[in-house]
Amino acid sequence: MKPTTIEELNELRAWFNSQELPATMYIDKATYTPNLRETIDMLFDQSYLYYENPKMQGSILLLRRIKANIEKEK
Repeated sequence: MKPTTIEELNELRAWFNSQELPATMYIDKATYTPNLRETIDMLFDQSYLYYENPKMQGSILLLRRIKANIEKEK
């Protein structure tokens, strides 16, 4: 996975801010969140701290999975 730029992270945050989010979500078959908005906020907190470190981009990967799930449901 290539490192994410701050601009890409800001675009991702803007996308989430413009969406009507479900309250809960199975991000994948092993990952469930009972409060999606809170989870997204925490993932962004971590993403902004570590976006330049390729080994710490798991939070960005989860945000992209959540986005893909939301787009798939539309």
